[in-house]
Amino acid sequence: MSKLTCISPIDGSVYAERAVQSAAEITAIVGKARDAQKVWAKVDVAERVKIVEAAIAALEGMNDEIVLELAHLMGRPVRYGGEIGGVKERAYHMTSIAEASLAPTVIEDSDAFSRYIAKEPVGVVLVIAPWNYPFLTAVNSIVPALVAGNAVVLKHSTQTLIAGERFAQAFEQAGLPAGLFSSIFVSHDITSALLEARTFDFINFTGSVGGGKQIERAAAGTFVGVGLELGGKDPGYVRADANLDAAVDTLIDGAMFNSGQCCCGIERIYVHESLFDEFVAKAKAIVEGYTLGNPLDEATTLGPMAHKRFADEVRAQISEALAAGATSVIDRTRFSRDNGEDAYLAPEILVNVDHSMRVMKDESFGPVVGIMKVSSDAEAIELMNDSEFGLTASIWTQDAKAAAEIGRQIETGTIFMNRCDYLDPALCWTGCKDTGRGISLSAFGYDSVTRAKSYHLKKN
Repeated sequence: MSKLTCISPIDGSVYAERAVQSAAEITAIVGKARDAQKVWAKVDVAERVKIVEAAIAALEGMNDEIVLELAHLMGRPVRYGGEIGGVKERAYHMTSIAEASLAPTVIEDSDAFSRYIAKEPVGVVLVIAPWNYPFLTAVNSIVPALVAGNAVVLKHSTQTLIAGERFAQAFEQAGLPAGLFSSIFVSHDITSALLEARTFDFINFTGSVGGGKQIERAAAGTFVGVGLELGGKDPGYVRADANLDAAVDTLIDGAMFNSGQCCCGIERIYVHESLFDEFVAKAKAIVEGYTLGNPLDEATTLGPMAHKRFADEVRAQISEALAAGATSVIDRTRFSRDNGEDAYLAPEILVNVDHSMRVMKDESFGPVVGIMKVSSDAEAIELMNDSEFGLTASIWTQDAKAAAEIGRQIETGTIFMNRCDYLDPALCWTGCKDTGRGISLSAFGYDSVTRAKSYHLKKN
């Protein structure tokens, strides 16, 4: 029997295994989901909200165990307490706006006509979730899908197999009717076959650009909606009038937190020439103060990357950049746990970089950031747009008008001023270019998991 295996980055041991389910087994699960969904769609939104919120509370009750599991599964240090704070913020915002967001748009309600546009659930939603934030990324899609009256099937990353089961336990504890939520374990080939067979009514995928292309190919011609949040190479720009200390603290944290494995993490920084040297010096001091080590140790501030192959890709980008003339800022001897042979990778800051180097162009998704000197807004805008990706951009300035004008010229999904690496659940989460398409969170997040249906009722 084929199995999915999670290798823990802590020590390279097998941490979890699950048997791969067949296409027939998944088809049966979806059949039950369809039957349950027809009943669920008739339940009042307020009752759906009540059950979903109870599930989030149940998930919070498991948090102590989940924090330890995350350390074993993907290497996040236990000191950070897991993801439950962000999960609650996003879930409860989406439930708080549910009734208003799902209410019909009334065009006319007179003695002669009733005309309105309803939002009806699409049916069965497949959520394919990534390992880097296994609860935060999944909740973006799961909560609005269920609240809108859909059934959900979750396929989680092999690296974080247990996360899907935790969601299933939480919904069972909350009293969600059987069949409405399932966590499945399938191979890429079986997933593609299921998509080609139009097994699901909407697909939300968070992952790599290559994975997104495979999803689109598999779903081609089925006319099923596909939401894709793919890669990123998010820039930060520090203008001459920026609060330097705040900019350094926040941007470097945005680059290094979670070992750089953040969808909207900072991967390249452009600093006005008047602040460049001081910015780099302060950044060096912050990074060299990190403790790279076992994520189960409370003293550890930077754990291993989720898998050795991810660390090897970052090592390759760093090596190529250094060979091409980049300069390392960090004294890597401070990080003895990095032996170059496993998932433990020392953080790195590179200067004398340019856009001929992969470390400034390709997604790194690790604890490395390149810093370039710029002389004007125009130069910074050109460099920020010189990317195949467009998820977020972070601008550091005291001038909100200038930030908005710069933001207008940047090809991206979200513009931040004086912050980064954050999802505001009241704003839509979206991207452009190779970062993908579709929207989650905010009132617009309900549009992906519903379909518009027009009612034109003549009364006499």
